[in-house]
Amino acid sequence: MIYSMTGYAIASADSPRGALNLELRSVNSRFLDLQFRVAEELRAAEPVLRELIGSRIARGKVDCRLNFGGAASAVQQQLNPQAIEQLRRLAAEAAKAFPGAAPLRTADVLRWPGVLAEAAIDEERTRAVLADLCRRALDDLSAARAREGAKLAAALLARVAEMRKRLAEVAPLVPEAVAAHRAKLGERLREVLDAGVEERVRVEIALFAAKSDVDEEITRLAAHLDEVERVLKAGETRTGGGIGKRLDFLAQELNREANTLASKAAGLKIADCALELKLLIEQIREQVQNIE
Repeated sequence: MIYSMTGYAIASADSPRGALNLELRSVNSRFLDLQFRVAEELRAAEPVLRELIGSRIARGKVDCRLNFGGAASAVQQQLNPQAIEQLRRLAAEAAKAFPGAAPLRTADVLRWPGVLAEAAIDEERTRAVLADLCRRALDDLSAARAREGAKLAAALLARVAEMRKRLAEVAPLVPEAVAAHRAKLGERLREVLDAGVEERVRVEIALFAAKSDVDEEITRLAAHLDEVERVLKAGETRTGGGIGKRLDFLAQELNREANTLASKAAGLKIADCALELKLLIEQIREQVQNIE
């Protein structure tokens, strides 16, 4: 299975404290980079989230946001008897000091700091709910990354097929280029030499043929393309993000061989094919950067 490093998922669940909202966003990165934006009262749950995400995702920058739903959290608020008693004593003392002052209203009491207290979080139950919530969000995120990964794999296989066509076009062009060079060289040498022309022509042609021999490059390019297809079709373990890193390495090797092929180009057609190969390889390298 090929996974993209780009994906999005959101999930919600009821907890003893209220509604929990978990949002996961992921983009490409060389390594696994986890970023957390967690409500302060849920900060203790961050290690659980880190462990669960790390067990499912090998590469990518993942932004995790966790908080309580506002409405659900407000329902859990309750009066703080200690704060109310303290406020009552202060109000009594203030009434003695200012006999004509108006008494406190209910709204004034509720606005006093500490009067409204939120219920204590049941850590164990909340952790269990959170773990289940995170697993569901990761399932959705993995499904999204798999869908995009399948599209990336199809695009890469299409580029590989195009490269194979270009390689098939290059192979028969080399003998044609050598023959054309033989004719051109013979004509030039006959214009300036009277004797030993044939032997000189044969030597020059042999040197040119040796310098323009691209059989090795074509063979290596074909072997690298075979490996790219194998990785894309078979898939590998996701541990360590092996697929994306291996494909990136293969793209670098393909580019190196294409550069050598271009430098040995014995004719305009071969140079054009080498240039088209480099363009296709660059497209592969761009797509590979998004694969886990």
